[in-house]
Amino acid sequence: MSTRTQPTFVLVHGAFANSFSFAPLQAELGLLGHRSVAVDLPGHGFGATYARAYQAPQDLEGLAAAPGAIKGVTLADNAAHLIGVLERARRNGPVILVSHSRGGITATAAANARPDLIDRLVYVSSWCPVALDVSDYYAEPEMASVDSASLGRALAGNPAELGLLRVNFRTADADALAAFKAAFLADGTDEEFLAFLNTFQPDENLDVGTSADRARAETWGRVPKTYVRLADDASMPLALQDRLIREGDALTPDNPYDVRTLSGSHLKWLVDPAPAARVLADVAALVAPSGH
Repeated sequence: MSTRTQPTFVLVHGAFANSFSFAPLQAELGLLGHRSVAVDLPGHGFGATYARAYQAPQDLEGLAAAPGAIKGVTLADNAAHLIGVLERARRNGPVILVSHSRGGITATAAANARPDLIDRLVYVSSWCPVALDVSDYYAEPEMASVDSASLGRALAGNPAELGLLRVNFRTADADALAAFKAAFLADGTDEEFLAFLNTFQPDENLDVGTSADRARAETWGRVPKTYVRLADDASMPLALQDRLIREGDALTPDNPYDVRTLSGSHLKWLVDPAPAARVLADVAALVAPSGH
């Protein structure tokens, strides 16, 4: 397969994350002969705000009040940014859009708007709202096991006043750190967990979309799609992942999900990425070469 017809993986991160967390996965994909692009959504990566008050010794009052660049960033902004990346990638051949966690909301919005730019959608334990708005799923039985207060243990400032969600991931509070580890990387070592936590940024935008941003059969529904279940995910429980799969299949029964499963927690696939890279390589084989 020539580089012109080889698919490009476009990788979209979740909440408080950025392109940096995909580096080990990109290395594995590259070693399997696949090219990839990790996206930083607006206000993420080198566009993130790290207030001086966030540095040690921390000034918690200052941290609670410092402005953040992500204030006012909307889901529409995220989708527009991603669409710009997809347009550039599509010039070089097929595109496989891979999203993780909250990144699925942006991927879904992009597929609603520009299905022509995406040859396959891949959700890795990722939000694809169909029947409900994202925030409403949290009240459903599938999310009953989730410790929704875990981030609140290290919340900094008032989200309504700051216009963003800020979490002090550099806290030394043992209870907060234990809650984070249980939610995100229960199957990792303490060292792996702290290493990953130090790639997180403190600020995230508040807009997770409305009913208008749910998957639409006439656009999103035209794109072939894969769902990679994470079997031991505590923050996106398997029951919720399976519900999202069922709802997507019901919306587009002629275009059901191709379902794969990886063992591990919400972040384990990024800490130990070789199995995930092999799954993605298998998915790439489903994408027809293009003459773009």
